[in-house]
Amino acid sequence: MPNLIKIEAAAPAIPARKKVAAYARVSMQSERILHSLSVQISYYSGLIQKNPEWEYVGVYADDFISGTDTVKRNEFNRMLADCEKGKIDIVLTKSISRFARNTVDLLETVRHLKDLGIEVRFEKERINSMSGDGELMLSILASFAQEESRSISDNVKWGIRKRMENGIPNGRFRILGYRWDGDQLVIVSEEAEVVKQVFQNFLDGKSRLKTEREFEAEGIRSINGCVMRDSNLKTILTNVTYTGNLLLQKEFISDPIEKKRKKNRGELPQYYVENTHEPIIDMETFQYVQNEMARRRELGALANKSLNTCCFTGKIKCPYCGQSYMHSRRTKNGHYQEFWNCGSKKKKKQGDGCPVGGTINHKNLVLACAEVLGIDDFDEDVFLEKVNYIDVPKRYTLEFHMTDGRVITKDCPNTGHQDCWTPEYRARVSAQRRKTGTNPKGASRLTAKIKCVHCGCNFRGALQKKADAEGGKMRYWRCAEHNGCDTVGLREDLLKAMISEVLDTEDFDEEVFRERIDRIDVLSVSEIVLCFKDGTTVSREWIPPERVGRPWTDEQREKFRESIKDAYTPGRRQQMSEHMKQLRRERGKAWRKEK
Repeated sequence: MPNLIKIEAAAPAIPARKKVAAYARVSMQSERILHSLSVQISYYSGLIQKNPEWEYVGVYADDFISGTDTVKRNEFNRMLADCEKGKIDIVLTKSISRFARNTVDLLETVRHLKDLGIEVRFEKERINSMSGDGELMLSILASFAQEESRSISDNVKWGIRKRMENGIPNGRFRILGYRWDGDQLVIVSEEAEVVKQVFQNFLDGKSRLKTEREFEAEGIRSINGCVMRDSNLKTILTNVTYTGNLLLQKEFISDPIEKKRKKNRGELPQYYVENTHEPIIDMETFQYVQNEMARRRELGALANKSLNTCCFTGKIKCPYCGQSYMHSRRTKNGHYQEFWNCGSKKKKKQGDGCPVGGTINHKNLVLACAEVLGIDDFDEDVFLEKVNYIDVPKRYTLEFHMTDGRVITKDCPNTGHQDCWTPEYRARVSAQRRKTGTNPKGASRLTAKIKCVHCGCNFRGALQKKADAEGGKMRYWRCAEHNGCDTVGLREDLLKAMISEVLDTEDFDEEVFRERIDRIDVLSVSEIVLCFKDGTTVSREWIPPERVGRPWTDEQREKFRESIKDAYTPGRRQQMSEHMKQLRRERGKAWRKEK
């Protein structure tokens, strides 16, 4: 019998339905009348649900939001997040202007969705983002939408400025001390008292920082319920609205796409409208405050009474750091000192530090200024009148830039360390050293004990680099007289070993040394005498340690050979050959024996 195989009929493949969503947006009231948000939502909901090949995801809608950016469009951003999660395959929207009025945002968003495999359809323009010419058409039409937004913005601005010309403010701005009652500003008594207190504190000489602290302690808040900060107080002090007048167009939006607000510093006309409402502050007081603030700005730090300033404040400049020198005081060894140093040090400015370094002694600064000004006694008024500023190009050097254009350079050494050694302090230190036999700071038991018989000076200890020593350094003792003394430096470890041998101790014992040894006399390069407190002496020969160099490594030898090869160029070889020939001609056969 033949073998029969039954082939079953294939079930028809049902295509997967596309997940479709829509985006709708309205931005202003007039637009809402013509194309209400509810109409758009209803239209797209019915359109998607009627298509059997589509699966309805929803309609994302932003109400009264501008399309020039995406930051505040919460529904738009939620739609993008759902696209990234794979919840949407197709996005429908009415037009390019509904989707975005910013060309950059539009193209970036469409390209991002295209990379995710998501199609965007613009019904009015009949553009599909997945088509070949879709992006080109989008770029062209999006530019038109953006320019349309600019045109609308210009028309709105024109209307606002026309109203300002008639003394009508743009909107109902919020201000501490007033509330709007229809078209009129009405005083709020509690808030008006706060405004008056701000002005009164300024007139009393209080800083804004002090006023801020007072208000914080009293629980006084801004119109938004926040803590009153310096910026809030400055705004109150400079706001002409409190005088019963209005200054319109104090700020403006420079670009309708970026929507950045700028202070109007003369770019656009301003409109001053008088007697529009009841004042809280009289005009005379307000104008006095403005003049005083301008005066303080010109004086800079000198205007701040809380700072301890003088005529030099802000006048001494560092040409490298761009910082002013700052005044400092301290008491060192009981001696009061005043000095100036670069502001980069106190402000901990990032970098390698000030290249000038050092400080300027205040006393010497005053003397240098008096000499430059040609007066016997320094006068602050003369200094402020004749000196523009002082540069410090290098340490202990001042460069005076005069108001008449002259530049005078003057040395100004720092003698602060020498000044602190008053006779009284010197006598006190000497008595302390005689009592202990040592310098109280950074001294060892050998300090002031090793004497140079040749010149009468003490030996001083100092660290010197030594590769085979612990920590890479070894302490040596040398005569304090650097010129004319022929003694040799004594290595501390060898000197202590010699002392231990004389005192018959296993190691150097500081207490035994202090009790028995009065001093150590260095007679010459090779002879040392240990003088005991009982009058006996022990002489020892000082044998300096042999200087042992480190053997060269193979790498060092090879480097030396290469350097010698590079030094002997053909030109130098020829020169040496000519020189030897000349020696042979001059000296004859005995040329090798001569030196």
